[in-house]
Amino acid sequence: MKKPKISLIISMIMLCQFSFSQDLTKYVNPFIGTSNDGNTYPGVVMPWGMVSVSPFNARDTIFVNAKFPSSAYVSKNKYLSGFSNINLSGVGCPDMGVVNVMPTSGELQILPIKYATLIENEVATPGYYKTNLVKHGILAELSATTRTSIMRFTFPQGKGNILFNVGLGLTNINGGSVRFVNETEIEGARSVGGFCGTLKGQIIYFVGRISKKPAEYGVWNGQRLFERFNRETMGDNIGAYLKFNTLPNEIVEVKLGFSYVSIQNARQNLDVEQPKWEFENVRKQCQNAWNTQLSKIEVEGGTLEDKSIFYTGLYHILQHPNVFQDVNGEYPAMMSDKIAKIAQGNRYSVFSLWDTYRNVHPFLSLVYPKQQSDMVKSMLAMYDENGWLPKWELASMETFVMVGDPASIVISDSYFRGIKDFDINKAYQAIYKAATTSESENVLRPGLDAYLKYGYIPMDIQNIRKVWGPVSTTLEYAISDWNISQLAQSLGKTADYQLFGERSKCYINLFDKKYGLMRPKNADGSWFEPFEPAYRGKSLYPGAPGFVEGNSWQYSFMVAHDINNLKKLIGGDKPFVEMLQRCFDENYFEMSNEPDIAYPYLFNYCKGNEWRTQLQVRKLLRKNYNTSSGGINGNDDCGTMSAWAVFAMMGFYPDCPGNMNYQITSPVFSKITIHLDNDYYQGKTFVIEAPKSNDENIYIQKMQLNGKPYSAYTLKHADIVKGGILKIELDKNKK
Repeated sequence: MKKPKISLIISMIMLCQFSFSQDLTKYVNPFIGTSNDGNTYPGVVMPWGMVSVSPFNARDTIFVNAKFPSSAYVSKNKYLSGFSNINLSGVGCPDMGVVNVMPTSGELQILPIKYATLIENEVATPGYYKTNLVKHGILAELSATTRTSIMRFTFPQGKGNILFNVGLGLTNINGGSVRFVNETEIEGARSVGGFCGTLKGQIIYFVGRISKKPAEYGVWNGQRLFERFNRETMGDNIGAYLKFNTLPNEIVEVKLGFSYVSIQNARQNLDVEQPKWEFENVRKQCQNAWNTQLSKIEVEGGTLEDKSIFYTGLYHILQHPNVFQDVNGEYPAMMSDKIAKIAQGNRYSVFSLWDTYRNVHPFLSLVYPKQQSDMVKSMLAMYDENGWLPKWELASMETFVMVGDPASIVISDSYFRGIKDFDINKAYQAIYKAATTSESENVLRPGLDAYLKYGYIPMDIQNIRKVWGPVSTTLEYAISDWNISQLAQSLGKTADYQLFGERSKCYINLFDKKYGLMRPKNADGSWFEPFEPAYRGKSLYPGAPGFVEGNSWQYSFMVAHDINNLKKLIGGDKPFVEMLQRCFDENYFEMSNEPDIAYPYLFNYCKGNEWRTQLQVRKLLRKNYNTSSGGINGNDDCGTMSAWAVFAMMGFYPDCPGNMNYQITSPVFSKITIHLDNDYYQGKTFVIEAPKSNDENIYIQKMQLNGKPYSAYTLKHADIVKGGILKIELDKNKK
């Protein structure tokens, strides 16, 4: 056997080291999505971190807004009133954003309207945020670990103050407590909850430490100050303050530990994750953690803006679901006052499943399978703890927001993609329970009795539980049932495979041949009137009659599990393509919401029309994503809209969760390298090469997979995880 040259080995090692030593965080712009209702924030969070710390300007200086936005930070707002902790990214309703810390100068003021300030010179990167507080002459810097935050404030000479405003936050539930343990340590708790109008609540506990002994300290309740008050203070509008005499450019730091279990655990989290005052070390660790995760996918070519959109999208995907347990493994059990403990891995929280089942979880299964495995195990633990899988879980609270039965899809899809280190028999039991239990005892599937009786959910019957959007809910149940049928088949449950397979075709009962669209129907089989296929209200919410945050055009092709049969219903390939094209040409397509986001990839199902997918995806990408604060068109939905962009830029997309074929389009980059997790997948890397890629050359001419001609416009998940190279030749002319 011929020995390889030493120089070649060294070159390969150096190339590998160079590959992973790149600082990909430089491409991330956390300000993307902080306007245009993107609902992201520019603060600091670890990958999947429980704690995040962000500038808080949710209400502007005069505090006239009757309603909070869904994010702690809105780029158009001018006045900052502190730095909030435990923030949600890309959600549609306000919650969390609590324990607001604010440094001020001059005489002590405890009302936000008095101390709120303009800010300037903002900088935000993964692991670090800073800004200047104009009114107070203070430089504020932020960073975080998984369960703690740290803030560094540089004061001017004179009087300085640090406020812990426990009353201020985004949550809809009031109440909290605060107490001085000693002059430089405080502890307390804050109630949170009421997400999207639900009645569920939770408690966040915190411990805060200050690096400098104050000249004076105390608490407030309402507008009354209580100096050197060391007992617990409780109420809605409460807080703690510290006064200092500071030298020019004197630094005072604050670090906080959090827990959903107890003050004791919050203190332990702080002791373990930040035993010392080391701001720069925390910052570096956070940055390195992000670089490690971002480096799972490396791209070459494209523009600087393309890379910023791509890696910022990846950054947003990796924020939720997030770690929920403390360093000792404890966390609040689902829908319970009990405290549970995880033995290994991570317990995750914030499952916006109606959104994320479509692309976030398939993405995580491919690129971050260990985290996705823990997420599935977390969902099964929720089933153990409260008897049901989650629908929209937040901090062990089931909010029941949105419709359908998305947990069944996420679990099935994860299993098919090769994540099998969880109890599949328990998973199937949990899925089967939600799909078959009578509505009177079923919290996950409102309208199930009618769905089974009529083959759809009628508009004119009173269900045991209110059904939002009978057409939308029927379609969601259909794709869930299809996933269950596929899972049943893989487990050898033939009868269930047939049962759920038949149920998955119920969408046919809502297809109106007159319009070629899905339409609400009454119990007697008559069509519901009036019917406006292109109905547009003042906003997406609540949607056209019979639909959820959308209309008939935005749902009628949401049958990704049975597109070939849908084509037959419409009349074949040609009418299908014409109808689908109308959706884009006549502006029925809605990029800012989930039901129709797979539409541009459906042209691939009609031979000779694949170029339409390539054109439409690129047009949507350029129209809806950029590097401005409004660079996400609407709510990011816990990374779902970001995942759409990330997949589109790589050149493939999971149009049907549960189906292991991705739809191919033209990639934005000339080379994409996905580093595979060898604990789950056989291959080391999957590479996509498109050397001529640019915004003119968007049409695929020919492809090769591992050196062999490849003519399909679908890419098998199994081919990706085995490792290999997909080469795509692009041109400005349609094939």
